[in-house]
Amino acid sequence: MAEFIPSATPEQIDKRARAFAGEHFDAKELVSEKEVRDALLERHGEQTQSKLDAARVAICGCGGLGSTAAIALARIGVGHLHLIDFDVVDMTNLNRQQYFVWHVGQPKVTALKSIIYNINPYLDVRVDNVKVTDDNVRELLADDDIIAECFDVPENKTFLVNAVLENFPDKKLVSASGMAGYRSSNLISTRRVSKNFYFCGDGETAPKPGAGLMAPRVGVVSCHESNMITRLILGEEDA
Repeated sequence: MAEFIPSATPEQIDKRARAFAGEHFDAKELVSEKEVRDALLERHGEQTQSKLDAARVAICGCGGLGSTAAIALARIGVGHLHLIDFDVVDMTNLNRQQYFVWHVGQPKVTALKSIIYNINPYLDVRVDNVKVTDDNVRELLADDDIIAECFDVPENKTFLVNAVLENFPDKKLVSASGMAGYRSSNLISTRRVSKNFYFCGDGETAPKPGAGLMAPRVGVVSCHESNMITRLILGEEDA
């Protein structure tokens, strides 16, 4: 792998320090595309990073699963992310979703895009602030190679899985269920359901009083999803 040599200018280094102290700068003022890419190449190598650069992943639902998965994929430099959600950030979301108090009341897709921008401002991030329905699912997902089902509501999960399997049988689909509470993480797994359909979670643990959706276990399942997506991008199809 290529050795990473920091290429930030003295001006960028100064602006980073000032940004940390509270002054506002656009992320592109703080880091060049070359420095971001060189850092990714140092970690991943050219062959792996080129595949990540070219990948197109739809994140359907930007809550606990989707926000965590999207950020994980952004950090490794997945080049094209498509964020889909109709909801806004609520204070009760902050126990498990990757938002901050200043995002409360904002559309999840735009809030999440802003977080990703401050991780890597050179990624292609498309947002659709809509609910996925029978009427729009074919158009919404037409350009995406891998689809991450990250909804909260079981009925919405079932709808998306069935819609993708029916309309896009050749696309890869990664879904999740069974992540509530604080049961052992060792019960969570990833399995291949069919040729292009993968499932993450324990498959049974639903929210209940005193053991609802909580950041640690939701995060484990989300990282199962994002790791499976990474494997698919890199040509590994076994769960």
